[in-house]
Amino acid sequence: MSDIKAGTSATEKRTLVEEGTTFKGSLTSTCPILVKGGIEGDINAPSLTVAATGAVSGKVKAGELKSDGELSGEFDVERVQLSGSVKDNTVIRAKSLEVKLAVTGAKMQVVFGECSLEVGDQPTREKLEEKPKENGKSVPPPAADR
Repeated sequence: MSDIKAGTSATEKRTLVEEGTTFKGSLTSTCPILVKGGIEGDINAPSLTVAATGAVSGKVKAGELKSDGELSGEFDVERVQLSGSVKDNTVIRAKSLEVKLAVTGAKMQVVFGECSLEVGDQPTREKLEEKPKENGKSVPPPAADR
């Protein structure tokens, strides 16, 4: 059975960092990047896939991020699918986020260390200044917030 995933063909161009390879520096690609090894540095690509054996550390700008491996650093992407691990002090900015849980024993668990997750569009000043209203009247914040 081939290692090609559904939706890709054998002739489709991609940048591959194979298992056993570590790349350090700045990497820019006009085709998708598949990481089975390790990358440390800046990455700019239309999509980035991190395999279970892969690790990416640094500043990433991509349209799509799929990760079964390890992430650390700062990620600016449109769509994210996470099923790997996210290290402490990691920032992920995305318009959509999908997290797949792995079952270990009888429980499912998601652990985000010290990281920042920003999902959705950047709020505008008008939206931040809007106050919730009920029947045209301002609603005070809940007692716990006072």
